[in-house]
Amino acid sequence: MKQTGPSNVQLQGMISLLKKQGSEQKVNLWKRIAADLEKSSRKRRVVNVHRINKHTKDNETVIVPGKVLGTGEIDHKVNVAAFDFSEGAKKKIIQAKGACMNLSEIIQKNPKGQNIRIIG
Repeated sequence: MKQTGPSNVQLQGMISLLKKQGSEQKVNLWKRIAADLEKSSRKRRVVNVHRINKHTKDNETVIVPGKVLGTGEIDHKVNVAAFDFSEGAKKKIIQAKGACMNLSEIIQKNPKGQNIRIIG
């Protein structure tokens, strides 16, 4: 069976950007995120706010190579970068004084990918 990859134009652009950044900066983190996003939509990661709350510390930065959903509560400040957020997830993260970023924003803020964890 032929593997076709994602058909979403925005996702294809994001994958290209991540691969380019990984090669230019010699950062395997961006290449790993690109590989995760290239998977079929069924295998892409979906993470609830509860899981982010459970596995992070205050003021930490995490990446979700997929979508963040709003189930659960968050009780500390965390900066989350993901391909997509539900409205409930954005609201809860921002209420906890955290930040919701798309992947291109995190690449601009931290091109070397230091002190970032992948959750999912």
